[in-house]
Amino acid sequence: MASKTDSFATFLIIGPTCFFLGILFSSFPYDYNVLWTTPPNRDIYFNILEDHIKFLYASPPIISRILHIAIGTGLVGFLTKLYRATEANYLFDGASLVLYFAGILVYLTNIVKGFRVVTAGIYGAVPEDQLAEGEENDYISREDTLRVFAASNTILALVLVGVLVLQAGQWYALRKEEREMEEMDRMAEEKRTGKKRQ
Repeated sequence: MASKTDSFATFLIIGPTCFFLGILFSSFPYDYNVLWTTPPNRDIYFNILEDHIKFLYASPPIISRILHIAIGTGLVGFLTKLYRATEANYLFDGASLVLYFAGILVYLTNIVKGFRVVTAGIYGAVPEDQLAEGEENDYISREDTLRVFAASNTILALVLVGVLVLQAGQWYALRKEEREMEEMDRMAEEKRTGKKRQ
């Protein structure tokens, strides 16, 4: 049976996860035309996404602090659930924690880096005539940088949906186990009362 501590810890996980999904959903209109469709004049959408990223990066520090507090809240929820873990906690919460960390890595490596690159405007391929002999052109163009940023948002959304699915799976498994235990108790009680009557 799930304790009140486990229920509160689950809330500490689901709350920030839904919060992040909301942020990603608000970015979806910017990412959609860059990643999923091929409009006639795609450059307009790259400009819009670039302006959006610059605007987010220039937001007051309190915005990033709230985001990092929400990330920390989710981690506190996982640590609380795994402190005195049951088998279900190890299975569902362990897998959820792996996905959550994968989401943090995507955020740190792709999204934060994307914010900095786009704001500084340091992307773009080096012209072939400026490369030294044998040197590879490993710089990413503006369009590819913006596509990677949009794809990272999509990957992060899928990872966070995975966390929610695992938490819902754990809830379902615990409820099913409780019903089975109640049914076994009821059958044992019926056997006892049947023996007493005989």
